[in-house]
Amino acid sequence: MTVKDRVAVITGSGQGIGAGIAIELAKQGAKVVINDVNEQRIEETVASLNAEFGEGTAIGIKADITKQEEAKHLIDNTVEQLGKIDILVNNAGIAKDKTIRNLTEADWDNVLDVNLKGTFLTCQAASFHMIKQNYGRIINISSRAWLGFKGQANYSASKGGVVSLSRTLALELAKYQITVNTVCPGIIRTPLFEQIPEEGKENLMKLQPTKSVGEPKDIGYSVAFLASDKSSYVTGQTLFVCGGKSLFSSLSV
Repeated sequence: MTVKDRVAVITGSGQGIGAGIAIELAKQGAKVVINDVNEQRIEETVASLNAEFGEGTAIGIKADITKQEEAKHLIDNTVEQLGKIDILVNNAGIAKDKTIRNLTEADWDNVLDVNLKGTFLTCQAASFHMIKQNYGRIINISSRAWLGFKGQANYSASKGGVVSLSRTLALELAKYQITVNTVCPGIIRTPLFEQIPEEGKENLMKLQPTKSVGEPKDIGYSVAFLASDKSSYVTGQTLFVCGGKSLFSSLSV
């Protein structure tokens, strides 16, 4: 399994799961584009990757993927600098968890804009280049939460939309040798997870079959497979990387 000499764009990769994905792809020989809305995080991640895997392994492009012109700039600038785009990983996402009675219109719009609209816009922009080269790998990061979870109406809806979008694009793009798959993480040790109060973490662990927290590299391993030529006959699929939590999705604390 290898992605050697492939060019990969990973949105929201300044830290957390996105950075973990970028590390694994770089480790396997890909050129990676670090995207974020935070310039400092981009610079730090790019510097770290180039120090570990060699200068030129990573470049950074700041873009807000909820805006069509910026999403297009991210993809077009990648092609201008690196000559092509082989792999697109839509990882950028936010959460604003509230019960339905407390959820505001802005909470709904913000989460849907980043998690779903942003994924659509980058997929659309990348598809033009991938169709021309008759090759591509698109991996969209959803969440186990797309199955539903209390207090996550906006987040669950956005991540369910990502699954449906991915299945549709898999059908549309298959004839161009472009695969589109979805990875659904469970509880992963990220800066967002570390901000959860201890009581909240304990409650989450009660619903976790493995009684353990996943690491960003666990998502990176799965993405690396779906981004490689070893997965050429896999498209339109949804892979849960959640330590078994999806097996009883209807339970909530």
